[in-house]
Amino acid sequence: MSFSGFEQADFDVFKIDGLDERMDALKSQIRPKLEDLGRHFAPTLSSIAGDEMHYHVAKHARRTKNPPKDTWVAFASNSRGYKMLPHFQIGLWETHVFIWFAVIYEAPEKEAIGKKLEENIHSIYTRIPKDFYWSIDHMKPEARVHSELSKEDLLSMFKRLQTVKKAEILCGLNIPREEAVKLSGEEMLSKIEFVFKEILPLYKLA
Repeated sequence: MSFSGFEQADFDVFKIDGLDERMDALKSQIRPKLEDLGRHFAPTLSSIAGDEMHYHVAKHARRTKNPPKDTWVAFASNSRGYKMLPHFQIGLWETHVFIWFAVIYEAPEKEAIGKKLEENIHSIYTRIPKDFYWSIDHMKPEARVHSELSKEDLLSMFKRLQTVKKAEILCGLNIPREEAVKLSGEEMLSKIEFVFKEILPLYKLA
């Protein structure tokens, strides 16, 4: 395993102006690390999830104007894509590393998933670590920390997933860049594995 951890230069890629310039830096600076993470965690997730998991590194291929503000590797049980399925993500914004369980707006089973989450609201609310985060939009860096949410807040998110076409739900950990750059490769791998195990029950429900 060649993953060496994240460094300031990885986050600084998102300061580069211009689509081509940022994409070139992203491909050379960050993508090899995402490939490493994909190869490392696909077998781990396959083992704990009970499904064969395939990794997908974001290509940002449809972009013609605006440079990407974040990038990621996703893990799903389909070798051809992940957006239609409940999945896991590891990625970066300029400000932080994110490690998510995610159901995004392309998933056709969102209503059924939202109902299962709603039915298990008590166990979810009590077992998710207090310093984990929830998001309702994977395209924005903002997220809400679990310790500051009421059970009613969480229930509202789960109901929204059932009724709003563009609704999403994500849960996991955000690691500020200042903390992330201090972690060795092994320490980051260990933290990511811990997060995946903590959010695995959400994947199992979905």
